[in-house]
Amino acid sequence: MGHVNLTSCTECGGDVKSRENERICTECGLVCSEDNIDRGPDWRSTEEESEKRRTGAPLTRSRHDRGLSTEIGFGTGSEVSGPRQRQLVRMRRQHNQARLSSKSERNKMYAYTEIRRLVSSLSLPESVRDQSCALFDSAQNEELLCGRSLEGFAAAAVYATCRTQSISRTMEEIIEVSRAKRTELKAAYDALNRDLGLPVGPIKPTEYLPRYASELDLDSDVESLAREYAVILSENGQIGGKNPSGVAAACLYKAAYDEGVDLTQSAAGDLANVSRMTIRSTVKDLKRTV
Repeated sequence: MGHVNLTSCTECGGDVKSRENERICTECGLVCSEDNIDRGPDWRSTEEESEKRRTGAPLTRSRHDRGLSTEIGFGTGSEVSGPRQRQLVRMRRQHNQARLSSKSERNKMYAYTEIRRLVSSLSLPESVRDQSCALFDSAQNEELLCGRSLEGFAAAAVYATCRTQSISRTMEEIIEVSRAKRTELKAAYDALNRDLGLPVGPIKPTEYLPRYASELDLDSDVESLAREYAVILSENGQIGGKNPSGVAAACLYKAAYDEGVDLTQSAAGDLANVSRMTIRSTVKDLKRTV
């Protein structure tokens, strides 16, 4: 119902008053007209901007141009044909070429695309995506990419971001979905850590416990007991030099055994990508400590 400037009710003839976006009869309560459309201007204002500006597409850190450039869609091809279609194809090609002003822009666009693919494949939050893109940008500004692969730096940026945000993702898990080899990822990560001074500390085994317990279908009691075992090993200095992923798997295996839950060393080791000997060695340390 559109907003009509009525002065009297069409039903009882009573007075009509405006209330927010409606005009209501004061006698019988009939809603004579309404207008739910906000006809004012659309504004956006961020902390970095003191003035209000008209809205547009949202800015995103995961695009090399922050998402500001225009894209010419492909469509179905049935709207135009003949010379007009060829002209549209040529315009689209020239427009895509104009979007990339330099080789560094092309490298950034390719790396950002790879980062978005990795984050999606690993089911990581958007904050990891944006921070990984910012980390790659910093590496490019410091000229760390010379002689190294873009795929390796994209994977290393995601891995480094997971480390700084205490997200339990091993290097093997990232390599499994990445287009980079382990040597490429390791070389890129070492360059990032050395030249950019990443705030990366050692990974704690407790960071892996929730995800491993969920994938092994273990209940909260087993996870809680495994967390106690991991804390005991850490306080006694018995996890130095050990793979934290393997320590977490071993703690889960020991907790499941103590709780009477069926869990094999092979299943725990395969999940953490470690051998049964690693699981058995950590369990022996736990038996001597607990």
